[in-house]
Amino acid sequence: MGTSLYDLSVGNYLQTLTAVSGFLGRGLSHCQDNGIDPAEIVETRLHGDMLPFRFQIVSVCHHSLNALKGVQAGEFGPPGAVGELDYVALQKLVADTIESLKALKADDINALAGKDVTFALGTFKLPFTAENFILSFSLPNFHFHATTAYDILRSKGVPLGKRDYLGPLRLKM
Repeated sequence: MGTSLYDLSVGNYLQTLTAVSGFLGRGLSHCQDNGIDPAEIVETRLHGDMLPFRFQIVSVCHHSLNALKGVQAGEFGPPGAVGELDYVALQKLVADTIESLKALKADDINALAGKDVTFALGTFKLPFTAENFILSFSLPNFHFHATTAYDILRSKGVPLGKRDYLGPLRLKM
C-alpha cells in the first residue's frame, strides 16, 4: 500500500501542529513562571527583517488547513491580514486548526490527487499539481514557520528540546 495524499498532508500537519500546541503551552507556562509578559513573545523576531512570532503561528495554520482549502479551490496565496492576536488567541488558532484538520475525510483529500493548484501572489503565479504543491511548497513553508516559532521560544529561554518539536510519532503498532 502506498502513501496517500491524506497521509502526506494531514498526517504531517497534525503531527507538527500537535507539537506546536505543546510548545505554545510550555511557552505560556514559562512566561507565567518567570514573570514574562507573553505579549513580548508575540512580537519577537529572530532578526529585524523577519516577521514576528505571531506571523509564524498564523503561517503554520495557513500552510496546513488553508493549503488544503487552496488545493480544493485550485488557488492558494499568502495569509491575509489577521489582526492583532495575543498569545492565547494564537493557541486557540492552533487548536481550531487541529480540530478542523481532524474533521477532514481521507477520501476527500485523496480525491484531490492530480488536481491543478496555482500559488498566486499578485500577477506572480506558480503552477503545481496537488501532490507537488503539498510536498514542495506547503510542507516546506509549514515546517519553516513551525521551526521559527520554536526558535523564538527557545531564544526567550523556554526550555524546549527536539522531542518537543517532533510531536507524536506515527510508530508501527
